[in-house]
Amino acid sequence: MSKSGIFTSSIAKKYWMALTGLFLITFLIGHLLGNLQLITKTGEEGRRAFNEYAYFMGHNIFIKILAYATYISILAHAILGLYLAVKNKQARPKNYAYNKPSANSGAASRYMAILGTIILVFICTHMANFWYKQKVAETVPLHYVEVKKVQQGQDPQTMQPVTQEYTEIQALTTMGVYFPVGYINPMTNEKEIQIKPEGTKFKDPQSGLVAAEGYRDLHTVVMNFFGQSQQGQPTNEYALIAVILYVVSMFVLMFHLWHGFASAFQSLGLNHRKYNGLISFVGKAFAIVVPLLFAIIPVMIYLNR
Repeated sequence: MSKSGIFTSSIAKKYWMALTGLFLITFLIGHLLGNLQLITKTGEEGRRAFNEYAYFMGHNIFIKILAYATYISILAHAILGLYLAVKNKQARPKNYAYNKPSANSGAASRYMAILGTIILVFICTHMANFWYKQKVAETVPLHYVEVKKVQQGQDPQTMQPVTQEYTEIQALTTMGVYFPVGYINPMTNEKEIQIKPEGTKFKDPQSGLVAAEGYRDLHTVVMNFFGQSQQGQPTNEYALIAVILYVVSMFVLMFHLWHGFASAFQSLGLNHRKYNGLISFVGKAFAIVVPLLFAIIPVMIYLNR
């Protein structure tokens, strides 16, 4: 095969289709492990752990390189899949007199292009709801906590000791600590910010120096999107619809992986009578377990609202 044929022949396209598919399968595993923190860790611990994970995924140079590789793989996988589907259709412009596809292939393999298209639409909407807000629009708020404190003093008129409760506003910083940025005035019950946030930075308004850098509160955005009211943020009024569409998309992914996992090994020439049974078993187990765990996450968030 010539050098150009490595990229242009139908066999080569199936080869690259398989490689990008297997790469995306490894991405699913990593993404799932990170997202499971949304239900395995609760309260402020879960919020902190997920936001630190999200920051790491967006700032670690190695992860950023993998992220760009993932974007390219998604596009390449989708384009190659549609191309091969069209070519297969053109190769058989007329149906056979006797045509019973179910006798030769499963439903998942016959509808790979349709299933893949639905998954691509899901990925685009998923990125618009979370990735775009954090990376492009930067509308994801910073991670704040409010800590109740007691202030003791003396009334200047009566000279009697007084105790007054106030709330200090703290932000989670990339140093892994909560940094005081302001307080709620107990007299007016209004927030008074002493350190001004600019993007993810906290600057001293007098010196202009950066005092700390904070984490984006993606955890709260996800929780609100799937129906939980947290940190005083309004919940998504269409949360139930979002959960249902997410679950349906995961079932589509399940069918896509059901055929795609073993098919990738076959396209790469890695199938062997000795190992085909194991590959088929692992592929089907993966196709069930991974999408199912993804689907459980928004369901659990919604049910615990």
